[in-house]
Amino acid sequence: MALLDRVKDPGDLRQLAPEELPELAHEVRERLVDVVSRLGGHFAPGLGVVELTIALHYVFDTPTDKLIWDVGHQAYPHKILTGRNDRFSEIRQQGGPAPFLSRAESAYDVFGAGHAATSISAALGIAAARDLQGEDYKVVAIIGDGSFTSGIAYEAMNNAGHTDRDLIVVLNDNEMSISKNVGAIAKHLNRIVTNPTYNRLREEIKHLVRKSPGLENVALKLEESAKSLLTPGGLFEELGFRYVGPVDGHDLGALIDTFRKVRRWGGPRLVHVLTKKGKGYPPAEQNPVVWHGATPFDKLSGEMAKKAGGLPAYTNAFGKGLVELGALHPEVAVITAAMPSGTGTGGFGDTYPERYFDVGIAEGHGVTFAAGLATEGIRPIVAIYSTFLQRAYDSVVHDVAIQNLPVVFAMDRAGLVGNDGATHMGLYDIAYLLAVPNMIVTAPKDGAELLALLRLGVEQDRGPYSVRYPRDNVPAAVPALEDISACPFGGWEVLRHGDELALLAVGTMVLPALEAARELELFGLNPTVVNCRFLKPHDAELLEQLARNHRALLTLEEGTVVNGFGALIARLIDALPMEHPPRVEVLGVPDRIIEHASREEQLAQCGLDVPGIGVRARRLAEQAGITPVRVGA
Repeated sequence: MALLDRVKDPGDLRQLAPEELPELAHEVRERLVDVVSRLGGHFAPGLGVVELTIALHYVFDTPTDKLIWDVGHQAYPHKILTGRNDRFSEIRQQGGPAPFLSRAESAYDVFGAGHAATSISAALGIAAARDLQGEDYKVVAIIGDGSFTSGIAYEAMNNAGHTDRDLIVVLNDNEMSISKNVGAIAKHLNRIVTNPTYNRLREEIKHLVRKSPGLENVALKLEESAKSLLTPGGLFEELGFRYVGPVDGHDLGALIDTFRKVRRWGGPRLVHVLTKKGKGYPPAEQNPVVWHGATPFDKLSGEMAKKAGGLPAYTNAFGKGLVELGALHPEVAVITAAMPSGTGTGGFGDTYPERYFDVGIAEGHGVTFAAGLATEGIRPIVAIYSTFLQRAYDSVVHDVAIQNLPVVFAMDRAGLVGNDGATHMGLYDIAYLLAVPNMIVTAPKDGAELLALLRLGVEQDRGPYSVRYPRDNVPAAVPALEDISACPFGGWEVLRHGDELALLAVGTMVLPALEAARELELFGLNPTVVNCRFLKPHDAELLEQLARNHRALLTLEEGTVVNGFGALIARLIDALPMEHPPRVEVLGVPDRIIEHASREEQLAQCGLDVPGIGVRARRLAEQAGITPVRVGA
């Protein structure tokens, strides 16, 4: 019987003998490789923390003791060992385990985490709640070194370090976030790997203790002094944390011994663990950036499956256009927040390295940094996922919009993102950007229009500018930037002329609206279809014409219906001086959390696929008193 079959929960894990744990680690890795090779998903991060996960659950009495994982994409082994192995083959699928941590899913998932650097803040809050309630358990935050480029991690450490709160932080240091880490902190942490003086001194101290056991206390003090001078420990000690490490994150014996020792202590302490992202699967070890998130792949060859259709993703079309735009406009600079591959900006960085800035997982800083560039005549393009731009909202408002600076926000993964689930949904950018004065909000119907809108954003002088695009393939081939027609500022596009019923579609909803319109002809309806590529400012002249010439308007958007584009249109129609305004109905993402499933399944759930649009349009026509024309009459 395989060891993993015997481990239904961490209680079973703690019944294993220490010498059995390496075999368990092997089986957990095999399970991870087997499932992700078939389904795709986050891969290299989980491979790197298998031994760390086993050691934590072996030493700490989970779920009484609390483990708070940061970001969550490294928690696949945690899920396997905490009662979800039998359903792990359904991870990220509709109805299966969530891709990240979920409090609703398991008592072992203490705090949900899809964005980086939240674990220490949450752990400190949990530890404070424990003390206020007079309870007794351990609280452990596990945070990656990539997350230490995010300011919230230091805010939390600054707050925790001046207390005597019983709190353990485990720093999982693999020199990576999604891509290679950047910044001074990364260099500081890397000193331990590259400092031969400390490593040689440490070995000599161990040799001294073996020869003279009575000198253990002296040796310990000597090593602690060396750490403060030669390793990152000095930084954490100054922040009020007792520093332990570095520890080999793939040595189960060393990890267990260290955690047992640290568990007995009190106060804030930090255990520095060195791991290798992608450990145990050679292709992922050799290229952890590519294997951070994998599509289905062949386990033996390591060859990933290619996406069907042959058309590039919006991300790739954006990246290619960005390089072309950089050639046309030497004043353009590009900023990413630790995601050169995820945002498609790496090619621009390779071509124009002096104009490319990776600020680390520091979205707020990245936006304000862009504002500073813009004050001096540079045209910054800030490429950040829609969900991550939420973290920089204060900077968007205060540092960009109030000063009316021409910063361009390129928001990838806008809308429904599929299997990555609730934390990664880009459903709120329309609503939160429409609320910002001076902000221009746009959405393209395809890849060519994406580049046309991007170029317009760089060339316009009206103020801050945003363009949103989905996690999907472009619907048609994208020509070179120089062959794409200019996009008139603020103008909508009537793609189909009809009567009585109009479909006002935004971005990804434009082509489904056209297809739905063709199918509605079978029901005797002849809808107008409008590409509302500018959400703010809107095409006021065309909107009034539509209102006067149609009895019903249906707005379509891949974003929340609360305070979104449809809500804006309803308000604008209500303000028109009309005796009989058209009936307006809003179709978008409902006001609820959307869980992980395929993007197609999510669109269908929300009624944003072609059949769903047709059903809503027919109902609206009936409510508005539109009489269908008999087919064939």
